[in-house]
Parts: sequence; structure tokens; C-alpha cells
Amino acid sequence: MKIERMNKGSWGKARAFFDIRTQEGLVVKGFKIMEGINGLFVSMPSQKGKNQQGEDEWYDTVWAEKEIRDQLNQIALDLSLIHISEPTR
Repeated sequence: MKIERMNKGSWGKARAFFDIRTQEGLVVKGFKIMEGINGLFVSMPSQKGKNQQGEDEWYDTVWAEKEIRDQLNQIALDLSLIHISEPTR
């Protein structure tokens, strides 16, 4: 798995958006690097919907087993720290 593209910036708590390409050639779009209370983390692609009370809520549209999620976190955060720390041109 590798990062296909990464757009860095600051959109609320989002610090970067990126896509991945698997070894099989599947491209998954819409991953985010978010800043939380415990630091940066990868957020899976999600879609806005309504809960039973009619309130806005975000639902993941891609699921991954823990091993794959951990690998994705490591790859994305390693790359994002390089990208986020670089000055924007």
C-alpha cells in the first residue's frame, strides 16, 4: 500500500487529505489526517448522514482490520510529518 497523493493544509481539525493505492491497484480516496486531543491520527473515508434523532453524523465508508489500519497510520503519519513540517510554497 502506498500514498497516491496528499494535500496538506489546515481545515478545522483536518491537517491533510490523501488517497492510497493497494498492491492490487485499487485506489481508495478520502482518507484524512486529523488532529485530536492525543495528536495526529488517520480518519477513514466517511460520509455525512443523519442519526435516528435527525442530527448530522459521519459514518465510515471504508473499514480495515486493525493490522491494516495500523500500517496505514504509520505510512500516512510518517509522510505527513515530513509534508506538514515543510513550509507551504
